[in-house]
Amino acid sequence: MKKRWIVSAAALSAAALAVTGCGASASDSSASGNSGDSAASGDAGELYVYNWGEYIDETVIDEFEEETGIKVVYDLFETNEEMYPVIEAGGIAYDAVCPSDFMIQKMREHDLLAEINFDNVPNIDQIDPLYMELSKSFDPENKYAVPYTWGTIGILYNKERLQELGVPAPTKWADLWDERLSGEILMQDSIRSAFMTGLKKNGYSLNSTNPDEINKAKQDLIDQKPLVQAYVVDQVRDKMIGGEAAVGIIYSGEMLYIQGEDGTDNLEYVIPEEGTDLFIDCWVIPKNAKNKENAEKWINFLCRPDIAKKNFEYITYSTPNKGAFDLLDEEMQNNKAVFPDIDSIKNAEVLKYLGDDVDEIYNEAWKEVKSK
Repeated sequence: MKKRWIVSAAALSAAALAVTGCGASASDSSASGNSGDSAASGDAGELYVYNWGEYIDETVIDEFEEETGIKVVYDLFETNEEMYPVIEAGGIAYDAVCPSDFMIQKMREHDLLAEINFDNVPNIDQIDPLYMELSKSFDPENKYAVPYTWGTIGILYNKERLQELGVPAPTKWADLWDERLSGEILMQDSIRSAFMTGLKKNGYSLNSTNPDEINKAKQDLIDQKPLVQAYVVDQVRDKMIGGEAAVGIIYSGEMLYIQGEDGTDNLEYVIPEEGTDLFIDCWVIPKNAKNKENAEKWINFLCRPDIAKKNFEYITYSTPNKGAFDLLDEEMQNNKAVFPDIDSIKNAEVLKYLGDDVDEIYNEAWKEVKSK
């Protein structure tokens, strides 16, 4: 996925306990709070949070604790796929979790989420209605999820290196099949992200359930393999900064970091014209949460413009919070890599959960790609 991973030992042990169905409380991994039986008893003074690595400014946790008196127990996960079985097993009662769009849909359809009482989240009015509307693709009635960050997947390219290779700057996903890029492409080591490039290249939806379309994308990815230097995730950023490749598939939230590094004037980011994945990560409350009102206080706090701005400056993924956006300086508001014009993402789609049967088709197709 798109985050810079830091996964705690506590989260790993929590996942193991949840998958085996053992009842246990979460451990304190990166914020204050005591482990023990308090999660099971529903202590009103605690909040159990499950989030991606480096996906919050830790001073925000401190501020929340100081303002509310609620102790936060904070655990980390690395992927949506790691998080899901932990919540599904229910062995650990997390109160607030931050999944991505398609996984929220899966959690909702499998009855794992509690409806949010928006009377306790008045700051929901700070979320731009555009992102509430986009969220309806996975939360049709806006009952279960509050947008936290958003972004796009695009192509990061080295202008100087492409010039040396005699290759024009990419504008389409199809440009990643140019034979002159042999050994110069960094692809995402993610099933749906990789298949998105193949599907969009052919004019298909990234949410295709058509086996023929999926097979076509699979064959294109196999044909592309001689051009691919590596399938990676967060390493794309550092490899591109280090000049190790000409192009890489990357999440837009990495661009502020890249733009702040020396020697990266040659790196440009483009959203391919065929369209891309517009992702939205949201806060949700699991159905078995023991501290639901505390979770709503947490979500409301994170929707406060000054807090959302602070998180944006730390996380560097685009904020859907219009109050926070208004607090940013004009230069940042006009940074098109971070806040692209709507016209440039008009062909974008939000990733959807397609059902376990279709997931298996993608899984098997991906195994074939990787094995060739």
